[in-house]
Amino acid sequence: MSSVIKDHHEAIRDAVRRFAENEIAPVAEHLWQAEEFPYAAWKQAGELGFIGLPYPEAHGGGGGDWLGFTIVLEEIARVDCAVAVSIMANSTIASLLNSFGTEEQKRRFLRPILEGTQVGCIALTEPGAGSDSANIQTRAALRDGNWVITGSKTFISNSGTDITGPVVIAAVTGTRPDGRKEISNFIVPTGTPGFTSGRKLHKIGWRGSSTHELFFDECVLTPDHLLGQVGSGLKQTLAQISTGRILIGALGLGILQASLERSIAYMKERRAFGKALTEFQALQFKIADMATHGHAARLMLYDAAARKDAGERFDREASMGKLFATEKAMEAAHQAVQIHGGNGIMIEYPVSRAFGDAKVLEIVEGTSEIQRMIIARELLR
Repeated sequence: MSSVIKDHHEAIRDAVRRFAENEIAPVAEHLWQAEEFPYAAWKQAGELGFIGLPYPEAHGGGGGDWLGFTIVLEEIARVDCAVAVSIMANSTIASLLNSFGTEEQKRRFLRPILEGTQVGCIALTEPGAGSDSANIQTRAALRDGNWVITGSKTFISNSGTDITGPVVIAAVTGTRPDGRKEISNFIVPTGTPGFTSGRKLHKIGWRGSSTHELFFDECVLTPDHLLGQVGSGLKQTLAQISTGRILIGALGLGILQASLERSIAYMKERRAFGKALTEFQALQFKIADMATHGHAARLMLYDAAARKDAGERFDREASMGKLFATEKAMEAAHQAVQIHGGNGIMIEYPVSRAFGDAKVLEIVEGTSEIQRMIIARELLR
């Protein structure tokens, strides 16, 4: 760990932790109850440079590394996972724009979402195309020199807010020589005629993260809204997905750490059967497991992020980190609720809110089952 963590990483951790505890923690319960996007926290995070940390300064980023950004998400998720996932989802579209966008597309669409004046989202998932991303039904056809998009998306994070800006969507643009669908990515600005947000979706976790259905009804885009080359959409998305798995893992790590800290604090202040909860061995074992799993998850995720920063392959390590951190976060959140007893199921207590957040992490960016398939495939290659 000491070989990859530098002084500037610890400075980032200290700064983000202060921000999260001072600015997010006091409003976390309200965001959960109201299912309200964290506008104030988003603006502040942008001004402090947390949102765009690993991206080039030339485009509004912080010029930092991915290990530092992993720490940012870990520390924010430690306080409120919904705020952290909004930053993570924004980073997914930022990575696509940064890697494949033209200079004009970066100026117009990337800079605002890195500086925090807008929030971006990626629209890949459809009712019949989640982990099976090749089954996309939304279509884009050339008509009179423009692209016309028809279809729908669902479970789209960061959609439908007052500051939602560019949406990168995947659409079928033809058929490949092998008979499979040709998929391309397009940048759709909010307000484009034919593009509308549908109903708000209500989740068991991430309630402060805005999630909607999206609809495209003869939505017309000029050619400069195509991201990269025609037919490169799936390849573009897959090139970024392992990075997303590190970042989702970081959210799990934040929940794991918070579950440990909240459980210890509660055990120190509560008594049962005439003695402090800290004296019950069964509860001692629970926090020992949380601490062990947190340490292991941190080593795995920081290693994957450091590999990415070094330009090394990290796909397998990202899947391992995501799988382990999110499953152990779910276990830790469950045990934290158990330790808190009746209070643990009250939304006034953060452990109850973290329980729902942790479950979502086992689903997004590839389910636990998908991660096991990826890891096994790498091992058996």
